[in-house]
Amino acid sequence: MIKKIFKKIITYIILVEAKLVLKKYKPKIIAVTGSVGKTTSKDAIYATLSKFYFIRKSSKSFNSDIGVPLTILGCQNGWNNPFVWIKNIMEGIILIILPNIYPKWLVLEIGIDKPGDMEYITSWLKPDIVVLTRLSKVPVHVEFFSSPQAVMEEKGKLVKAVKPDGVVILNADDEDVLAFKGTTSARTILFSASLNNSADLIASNYAVTYEEIAGEQVPTGITFRLDYDSTSIPVTIRGSLGQQYICTCLAALSVGLSQGLNLVKLAGALSLYDTPPGRMKILEGIKNSILIDDTYNSSPVALASALDALASIKKDEDKKTGRKTGRKIAVLGDMLELGKYSTEQHRIAGVHVAEVADVLITIGIRARFFAEGALGIVATQTKKMKEKNIIKFEDSKQAKEFLKKFIKKGDIVLLKGSQSIRIERVTEGLLAHPERAVDLLVRQDKDWLKR
Repeated sequence: MIKKIFKKIITYIILVEAKLVLKKYKPKIIAVTGSVGKTTSKDAIYATLSKFYFIRKSSKSFNSDIGVPLTILGCQNGWNNPFVWIKNIMEGIILIILPNIYPKWLVLEIGIDKPGDMEYITSWLKPDIVVLTRLSKVPVHVEFFSSPQAVMEEKGKLVKAVKPDGVVILNADDEDVLAFKGTTSARTILFSASLNNSADLIASNYAVTYEEIAGEQVPTGITFRLDYDSTSIPVTIRGSLGQQYICTCLAALSVGLSQGLNLVKLAGALSLYDTPPGRMKILEGIKNSILIDDTYNSSPVALASALDALASIKKDEDKKTGRKTGRKIAVLGDMLELGKYSTEQHRIAGVHVAEVADVLITIGIRARFFAEGALGIVATQTKKMKEKNIIKFEDSKQAKEFLKKFIKKGDIVLLKGSQSIRIERVTEGLLAHPERAVDLLVRQDKDWLKR
């Protein structure tokens, strides 16, 4: 009870300070929301615009009613440490009272957990630019809403909150996102990765890039062609995989172009973008394996994108026999907060797994339904997995110990699950350089490691 009262008081004080800071310094605000791709888009926007402006971004996934104000103040989450919260409050007071050099731009990630969250944030936050990445037919947190449509409508309130002279940037490939076009008088920019001719920015020719390392062809990132206003340029991202990164890049470039910045210079800045941990990150695994670490979180649409990326990776060949080497292994944990849609969505994803992977490792109770879908128990499908290629575990610790022995040279391992399943613990056990885990993986803070 005391903790809840303390949290409410702290949240109120931090919010008041954030409002006063915005009123004093008047930074331009870029607000990013969606069911998928919020954090990667926020980071890409920051990486691109930081070459041109003094800009601050949300730390990690600071996207809540307390995370957004903390970003505005430039403070860290104090968690359960009252001394850190007192320090944060004092820093806010200093920022308000004394003259300071403050960012000209803020790029804020805005998330929601329950009805009313977005309405609450937009009651005091009025963005100059809103980016809506991608929505999901069955989004995370849907169990707290009356329907998936209710989640979309809640997120869409951010679009309606943009300033009249602002800019709204929409993913034209998502019909639910595109539906928000025309709901505001603000200028609208559309981007597409599917040759949608109605879009302003169009991406095509997606491909995985490879390099020869220790005699083997190893994936290193992605490349695609961007067409905008009669100009065509190549865009390359290193360190991560997946067509979802095209949307991330297009969102960042759209923001820059909305401010009249040069496209070639924007693409050059974007090429230096260091993709965040836990988001389709390419890592070196034990026994010369390749890890595709997507352990930050999971949802049906994000998992589908990750599996598509796994399918797009070419297996290396034995130079003597010409045979493909290694296996594609999907290590998948529970997708949480799906409510009544949970069982069905896990089974649907399992069907997808059977089409792209050689082995399925499930972690958690709900993840067992991945196995049912992969086996073809609940669906008529062209490809089914053999039961011997599906291994089930209750938790990440058990799976890690098994995989350390199971992994072979040349294996490509996709790792993905919702936050509380802690699949990053499995990734840590499979890293070729575990001493770098704190830099390579998500949830490596002391507070997370204690949980």
